[in-house]
Amino acid sequence: MSRFLHRRRADRHPPQEAAPAPGAGPSVGPNPAAPEATAPRSGQAHPGEGRPPVIRVRDLTVTAEGPEGESVLLQGLTCTLGAARTAVIGENGSGKSTLVRVIAGLMDPAAGSVTVHGIDAVAERRRLRRHVGFVFANPGAQAIMPVVREDVALTLRGRDLSKEQIRRTVDAALAEHGLSDLADRACQSLSSGQMQRLALCSVLVGGPDLVIADEPTSMLDARHRRIIADRLLAPAARQVLLVTHDMDLAARCDEAVLIRDGKLEAQGPPDEVIARYHRSLEEPVR
Repeated sequence: MSRFLHRRRADRHPPQEAAPAPGAGPSVGPNPAAPEATAPRSGQAHPGEGRPPVIRVRDLTVTAEGPEGESVLLQGLTCTLGAARTAVIGENGSGKSTLVRVIAGLMDPAAGSVTVHGIDAVAERRRLRRHVGFVFANPGAQAIMPVVREDVALTLRGRDLSKEQIRRTVDAALAEHGLSDLADRACQSLSSGQMQRLALCSVLVGGPDLVIADEPTSMLDARHRRIIADRLLAPAARQVLLVTHDMDLAARCDEAVLIRDGKLEAQGPPDEVIARYHRSLEEPVR
């Protein structure tokens, strides 16, 4: 059983996005050519190796049932994400988290299609999980195993590695993330910052093609915000999607997309999209 499936269990109740207001139409900027991201340090083979990684979202609609009936979380959203590091920005309830969860195979769309580096995010979900790592906002919800070392090792289960290979790989990963002294500590005894470093370590040890981080710094102190941001933007994988309300962090990415009322409002260079976002905040609430 993959770690991604375990992590999905820890995320059974994602926050619901607000339904978009009627009449909200997209104004989409240019989608510049993206640089090819670096390969993960693990040296694992990747689908489409040698070609820039691309995520294609076509006519994506996502709905959810609630007490008052069906809500539309995303409506007919289309975009192509090819940059090494993409910031996903927008107001609370705009649909940011819904978009990345569908890309990760954590939510089902009502209509439309999503392909991640050539993998169908719905029809090939099991295959997708081997190539995608997801970092959640709440560090306390990340750890699955009771001990730090065991939590990192969980990612490597089912990969035809010997116990000695797993031990060496885990030791190297812990050292890289500054967690060696905490290797035998109980996960729940860690601080929020340490827990998020563990979560990122546990994701990256598997060498994913795509790392999706949903507001990974929102609950951290200044030191750990910097540590997590620097590791993600190194970049941490061939492609990184970063959902964030931190515009300084978004500005460090190669591209940004603005989601508004369940639709794509803008896409392009981060400074232009962030400026568009700030202008939208001055408009009346829809």
